[in-house]
Amino acid sequence: MSIYNFAGVTPSGKEVPFAEYEGKVLLIANTASKCGLTPQYGDLQKLYEQYSDQGLVVLGFPCNQFAGQEPGTSEEAEEFCQINYGVTFPVFAKVDVNGPDASPLFKYLKEQQPGAGDSSDISWNFTKFLIDRSGNVVARVEPKESPETMKQHIESLL
Repeated sequence: MSIYNFAGVTPSGKEVPFAEYEGKVLLIANTASKCGLTPQYGDLQKLYEQYSDQGLVVLGFPCNQFAGQEPGTSEEAEEFCQINYGVTFPVFAKVDVNGPDASPLFKYLKEQQPGAGDSSDISWNFTKFLIDRSGNVVARVEPKESPETMKQHIESLL
């Protein structure tokens, strides 16, 4: 099992196999548009702009599991981050990241990088996972840590 066995679904319902990202460095985050951390969309976009030509792909997955901070449709979430933060990286349909209905992708990410504490559950919006070019989940960065803190690690993988 690897990251390339999974797929994301776009807000319009198109399935995107992650095999398309083979050989790329991936930064995957659960996101929300009504969160105090929402400005991280801008930080993620900066990383994408700076490193996409070297092989970095940022993937955003809106999630409404934390205080209802992504209440709209998947299309509204995508439009919000494009209009307000100039996001050009792929933003997928809304997912659950914890619980019985959690996305298989996020179950896998949490198994590979459980995080600190007794539970591997994602604690809030903007938990970030870094995947190397071979598809290994190499880091988990907690919500309050800015995507900028990942720069050195990203550079080492490119």
